[in-house]
Amino acid sequence: MNKLGNYVLGKWINGEGEGQALYNAVNGDIINYASTKGLDFGAILEYGRKKGSASLSKYNFHERGRMLRALALHLRNHLDKFYEISYKTGATKADSWIDIEGGIGNLFSYASLRRKFPNERFCLDGEPHMLGKGGTFMAQHILVPKEGVAIHINAFNFPVWGMLEKIAVNLLAGVAAVVKPATITSYLTEAVVREIINSAILPEGSLQLICGSAGDILDHVTAQDVVTFTGSASTGIKLKSNPHILASNTPFNMEADSLNSIVLGDDVIPEMPEWNIFIKEVRREMTVKAGQKCTAIRRIFVPENRLEDVYIALGKALSQTHIGNPLNEKVRMGSLAGQEQRNEVKAQVQKLLAGSQIVYGSLDSVELIDADAKKGAFMSPLLLMNETPFTSEAVHEVEAFGPVSTLMPYKTLDEATQLSKKGKGSLVCSIVTADYDKASEFVLGAATHHGRILVLNAECEKESTGYGSPLPLLVHGGPGRAGGGEEMGGVRGVKHYMQRVAVQGSPSVVTAITHVYQPGAITNENEKHPFRKYFEELEIGDSLVTAKRTVTEADIVNFANVSWDHFYAHTDHTSLEGTIFEKPVAHGYFIMSAAAGLFVDAKKGPVLLNYGIEEMRFTKPVYAGTTIGVRLTVKEKIDQEKREPTDVAKGIVKWLVEVTDQINELVAIGTILTMVKKKNQD
Repeated sequence: MNKLGNYVLGKWINGEGEGQALYNAVNGDIINYASTKGLDFGAILEYGRKKGSASLSKYNFHERGRMLRALALHLRNHLDKFYEISYKTGATKADSWIDIEGGIGNLFSYASLRRKFPNERFCLDGEPHMLGKGGTFMAQHILVPKEGVAIHINAFNFPVWGMLEKIAVNLLAGVAAVVKPATITSYLTEAVVREIINSAILPEGSLQLICGSAGDILDHVTAQDVVTFTGSASTGIKLKSNPHILASNTPFNMEADSLNSIVLGDDVIPEMPEWNIFIKEVRREMTVKAGQKCTAIRRIFVPENRLEDVYIALGKALSQTHIGNPLNEKVRMGSLAGQEQRNEVKAQVQKLLAGSQIVYGSLDSVELIDADAKKGAFMSPLLLMNETPFTSEAVHEVEAFGPVSTLMPYKTLDEATQLSKKGKGSLVCSIVTADYDKASEFVLGAATHHGRILVLNAECEKESTGYGSPLPLLVHGGPGRAGGGEEMGGVRGVKHYMQRVAVQGSPSVVTAITHVYQPGAITNENEKHPFRKYFEELEIGDSLVTAKRTVTEADIVNFANVSWDHFYAHTDHTSLEGTIFEKPVAHGYFIMSAAAGLFVDAKKGPVLLNYGIEEMRFTKPVYAGTTIGVRLTVKEKIDQEKREPTDVAKGIVKWLVEVTDQINELVAIGTILTMVKKKNQD
């Protein structure tokens, strides 16, 4: 008997007993058994906390990001193996590409996201807040990795993507994961985890896998853990209501299947490119993964005078979709994940048929290529029509999680907006329109009930990732029925696995804790110019107070001529009445240029180049006769990795530039960045 392994407590363990049989969705053969009987779920979670998260949290964001990149590269070397297994889930090559390579793409995306974080184990969150008038008391929010584990309970439809899109986020945050995929397709998840473990890239305990029942795992959660769930809303509510989750206030992120919708704008006619875009998008979302997508289109809203044209066009498009064995090159739609799933979809369709009718497809038969309908879990795409969407409740409440969508009419765009909201919360909706005003009206009207809104037209068609493609850097979730959670979301997603704490104290204390200089903190001044120091030698708070220079009228005139900036406030004495200026004022950019002239050390040294300016404010007018001076302070250091062995070893230094006048009042402040060479070139 071929039984799937559970990777827990640092080793592969088979559950006790025969377990649950897992079937090939295409031909019905038994391919594996899965069992978690006998596993100690409390010990599994504690191992993840004490071994996995404890190890991960010692690495900084950049080191964790490089682990993700190495893992992605490793998994790409085993694509053929993953594809071969994926076909058994009923997925076509295109379906498998989304699942497998899309999942690996998430690893690459979050690996690159490391550059949005500091070279630290923690990060700052938001701006500092000065709490005292004298400048001696302040606060700064910081984020640190939680000490628990991320428990991912995933759906069956994307056994690879569903895992990788979640663990990429928690691993970058510095938190270990326990993954519980849906049992029916867990054999593909197991194959990927075996390669992850074989790679030895992640610290031990960073990833554990459970193939089978989750048992009493949620009875062992703590306040430091994070639970994510993907699946049906009813199951999600049941899990979220676990007494231990409620008692510990354990964060629970739910991404539930929702009744997503698409709207055809009433400006679109068959002769427009947007018409074909609409038909193509609906057909794709009905047939990709045989409609087993949490983002699939379930409700289609079209102007009532276009209803017949749309269902005829969709029928023609769907009839060109060949269904059958995913290994056959002609096939464009495979099977559902299993016979039980097909039976569930048909049962849900029967509920929908109480108020709708089938206008394309058959509930009882399907024409196949190179496959047996009795053995495999195949199903015809079904396009339903409901002509009374405001009085029919089932179409807005019942989801058939397969190749099923319902077409409905609307009279006005406001009606379409209201109909989209009747799903009581969706992951995604879309409008296809060439009219910017209609797009704006719909988006702003429907935004409260959707996690993502895609506006499709001919301008973005070629580059659009499509209706059903959640992206790593965007939030994937939605309100209400969709679960009320957020997944991925780039930096936002990483913060879900971190604890936010407000740190209060003196600027010097906060500087010492955060490794970012806070104005008013103690500075370090010595005879050696900071531009003469290598990256390793510079310390946060290293500072230089420059000599002073007096701004002249000639400076203002000359800068205007050099820059071609002849804005009236700098050059026209006669136009200042009614303004805030008493006389022609120096250009702000001249002040910063003059400041650079005061603090720059001209000799060749460790500073390689000016990397840019992040912040700049001009706080007080500078007139001819004003004498300015500068304080230059090391604000933050960002290490840079070598992309090639021959690259110069270097880092980015952020400098706080404070420009004051002769009465020591601030006239300009900014943050400049320089690229600084390292002394050690290894």
